[in-house]
Amino acid sequence: MQGSDRLLTVRTETLRNVTSSFRHFCALTLFASLPLLAPVSAHADDLLEVYNAALDHDPVLGASRAGHQARKEVIPQARSQLLPSVTAGASTTWTERSFPVAPIQDTNPASPTFGQFVEIPDQEFNDHAWQTRLSQPIVDVEAVYAIRGAYATVDQSKHLLSATEQNLIVRVVQAYLNVLRAQDLLDSTLAEETAVKRQLEQVQQRFDVGLVAITDVLEAQAAFDNSVVRRIQADGDHEIFFETLRTLTGINHEALNRIATKLPIVNPAPQDEEEWVSAALAGNLAIAAAEAQLRAAERNVAARRAAHLPTINGVVNHSHYVTGGVSFLGNKIDTTTYALELQLPIYLGGFNSSRRREAGALAEQAREQLQDQRLTVSRDTRNLFRAVATDVVRVKARQKAIKSSQSALEATQTGYEVGTRNIVDVLQAQQRLYAVQFDFADSRYSYVNDLMRLKQASGSLIVDDLKELNTFTDPNNQVKRLALLTKQ
Repeated sequence: MQGSDRLLTVRTETLRNVTSSFRHFCALTLFASLPLLAPVSAHADDLLEVYNAALDHDPVLGASRAGHQARKEVIPQARSQLLPSVTAGASTTWTERSFPVAPIQDTNPASPTFGQFVEIPDQEFNDHAWQTRLSQPIVDVEAVYAIRGAYATVDQSKHLLSATEQNLIVRVVQAYLNVLRAQDLLDSTLAEETAVKRQLEQVQQRFDVGLVAITDVLEAQAAFDNSVVRRIQADGDHEIFFETLRTLTGINHEALNRIATKLPIVNPAPQDEEEWVSAALAGNLAIAAAEAQLRAAERNVAARRAAHLPTINGVVNHSHYVTGGVSFLGNKIDTTTYALELQLPIYLGGFNSSRRREAGALAEQAREQLQDQRLTVSRDTRNLFRAVATDVVRVKARQKAIKSSQSALEATQTGYEVGTRNIVDVLQAQQRLYAVQFDFADSRYSYVNDLMRLKQASGSLIVDDLKELNTFTDPNNQVKRLALLTKQ
């Protein structure tokens, strides 16, 4: 009984020392983390501010806008083939003329050299002329179809630009949530590192008084080293995702608002998968762009076929000619002509036939691409609808898993104290708890991402959806860039 009482006294004293050390460690930890817990003085950006910055600085959207402006020019280019065209030209010529022949007799009675033999003098004079041509197409079937194809091409470009603008919302949300996800992972690894370090200190103290074997110390040390590695990796990911966000917005963000816990996690409305698929097939912007591409290709086929038809142009030519030499009609001549020109391509080396076959193949390609786009959108919409529904269940399940993991950890720690569980069980229970806590936060971000992508697939995603999500950001709970914290 005395040995047992002594062992109980040693165990009690050890636990008292461990408790005192733990309190001291928590105080030091709290003091060291005060800069993180103190109110953030720097302004934190919310989701809408990040989106507005991306609107002005995102190079992908900028390139799409410039490309759309370029594609819009195909309409006036095609229309110009049916409008009048005016061309002008001018020329000037210097002439030196000599007559290497024998003298001839002057037969002009009025000439002072009548009857005499004279030489023909050399001539030097300048000719200049200018001319203009006005041509008005009267019949050109190919140009008519080309204009219709140009309008379809611009429609395609407009849908692609709208799709890029819509995709920017998804990219902004994803980049924003990646920063929050990185912070949650960092919080989890920091908490795990702190808990394992505390566990290591307790085990070390127990080993010092002979209550545990050296293997417990080694297990705790290994777990602590692994937690440090995970925390270092989380530090790097944290900075990487902040930098990724900067490339999207062109701004070096110092802090971001977190998503509040009050964010509702609900099933997509309507809850009918087929309604989402029907809406996607009718409103998806990628499908709309593919349909416009097919219309443009079909009209291009009609234009290439019409290239074999005759064209009729009305033409007016006017020329003005001035010569310094001797001319039977005088030294100034003005000419104006009016004409109807008919051109019928009979054989151009197979050029028109080749272009017709090319246009037919491109139309078939556009038709297949449209079908592929419809199948892809249908598949993605179904998958995203199910993913959102799964996210809703996953969030609720992981919220319950946090409570059960906490209870399991407490039971494992109690068992370790009384000797029924070992240190490995405790460390694994701690790791499961922090993993479940991160998984809960991660599932909320996955829900938001999948819901935005589902709306994008259906073509219903608008800026108002982003504004609504932004109302659930919490300015009092911020994620601050680690590089900024280091400088402080």
